[in-house]
Amino acid sequence: MSLSTRFTELVGIEHPVVQEGLGPYRLVHLAAAVSNAGGLGTVSMPGMTDLDGARVLRGYIEEACTMTDKPFAVNVPVGADSSGKVLPFSAAYVQAVVDARADPEIAKRLKVITTSAGAPSVVRPIIEGSGLVHLHKVGGTRQALRAQSDGVDAIIASGYEAGGHTHSRPVHTIVLGPNVTEAVDIPVVLAGGIRDGRTVAAAFALGADAVAMGTRFVASHDNPDWNEAYAKAVVEAGEGDDVVFKAVYGPSRALRTPGLAELAELEETGAFADVDAVTQWKDQRLISAQRDGDIDGGILPMGQVASGIKDLIHVAEYVPGVMADARRVLAGLQ
Repeated sequence: MSLSTRFTELVGIEHPVVQEGLGPYRLVHLAAAVSNAGGLGTVSMPGMTDLDGARVLRGYIEEACTMTDKPFAVNVPVGADSSGKVLPFSAAYVQAVVDARADPEIAKRLKVITTSAGAPSVVRPIIEGSGLVHLHKVGGTRQALRAQSDGVDAIIASGYEAGGHTHSRPVHTIVLGPNVTEAVDIPVVLAGGIRDGRTVAAAFALGADAVAMGTRFVASHDNPDWNEAYAKAVVEAGEGDDVVFKAVYGPSRALRTPGLAELAELEETGAFADVDAVTQWKDQRLISAQRDGDIDGGILPMGQVASGIKDLIHVAEYVPGVMADARRVLAGLQ
């Protein structure tokens, strides 16, 4: 039940299904599972404050290559300083991906780099000529047009209901999808609120060439790198249990927890010495939730789609299954 689209042909996968970059804790097993199932798995980078992050990321990439012989991606948030120069950690992580791609054995599998947060132009000079397919995540049509003009190969259009970093100008998936697909000429992957055959079918009806999911894949049996308590929190989340808070690059959507209440109090009282201090605090609380299952004190990025997720999936069955379901939905509508 594979479906060929411009996106599947671009990256060489069977099903137009992408697992979003998650992290900052390691995410190798899940990425390999999605790729093995015929989708595009994504290895997440370590935390933004990890001083040895580039070396650690290279290790993740090499480990993923031992688990799959299918294409996979690496996700790196990018940003620039006040002068427009790429932030050092972004440059280091992107360079680590490009350097890994230079290894012929790794290049057989590492096909894609996904950037997000800032403008892709700040890292295009590093990526150009590497052979990597460059995806960039956007939350608005203007950003999509700019990314296309900057030379990226495909767009991930992420609606405001999606988990993790979101957008200061809220545009939801059902509005964003057709706006972006009508505006750009390159393939568009649609994200935000997608979890089953109905929502995948809806994304294609809106003009998408593929779909991307994060929260749905977190709630699976194939993510042993993370504590099982995180997946349990996704399944138990209901409508209204999420909150948008100030993150590193702007607003971010996560499960409402005491940890986020503590963060708000610390920021209000001026407890952090500088931006680096608050970023490190957030990194630590993200990792404590993912690695250790600290649901109360941690930060748990999560999309609103969690309210409709009631079980854990087996990725090998889910990826082809969701595409088969989408085909049935579309056939039924016809």
